[in-house]
Amino acid sequence: MYRPVQNGLVLRFFPKDGITLEKVKQISYKPHNNYAIGDTMLTARDIMTSEVISVREATPVSELARILTSNNISGVPVLGDDEKIIAVVTESDLIDQSKKLHIPTVITILDSVFYLENPDKMEAEMKKIAGTKVSEICSGKPQTIHPETPLDEIATIMAEDNIHTIPVTENEKLVGVIGKKDIIKTLIQG
Repeated sequence: MYRPVQNGLVLRFFPKDGITLEKVKQISYKPHNNYAIGDTMLTARDIMTSEVISVREATPVSELARILTSNNISGVPVLGDDEKIIAVVTESDLIDQSKKLHIPTVITILDSVFYLENPDKMEAEMKKIAGTKVSEICSGKPQTIHPETPLDEIATIMAEDNIHTIPVTENEKLVGVIGKKDIIKTLIQG
């Protein structure tokens, strides 16, 4: 088993050996084949796509669908007028437009209607289904990463938060994007 350490290297660690802090100093560092080049851990800068395809808030949904399919990508950053990232829009956002609308469960007591679910959720779903522009279907402020973020941290963020496309920013400027396919490519090349 391999565990990352602060200096970007990976420590070979055997939990059954009863490793103590003193023994850790004696163990040699060895990079994990899939996450390292030489002795250093792969970072976002190593695997990101630098030539980023992005869209604007006013981009029509039909144009977004064409961009995603023609470029064989699953999502793109949405940029505001100031070139800063305001959202990420993905294939999932497009698919949500075709799903059935969930009507919230209600109960009626003495001519009063009580929602058992949040009616605001239904309203948001309706807006997304009826959306014609990217701004109407995209998710909110996206999670971004720095170019020096280690690959294992990127994979953890994507898996735990169910993120398919993650923008890479430096000083609030978009410098790249990483999709799940980029991480899979590193496993193949490893």
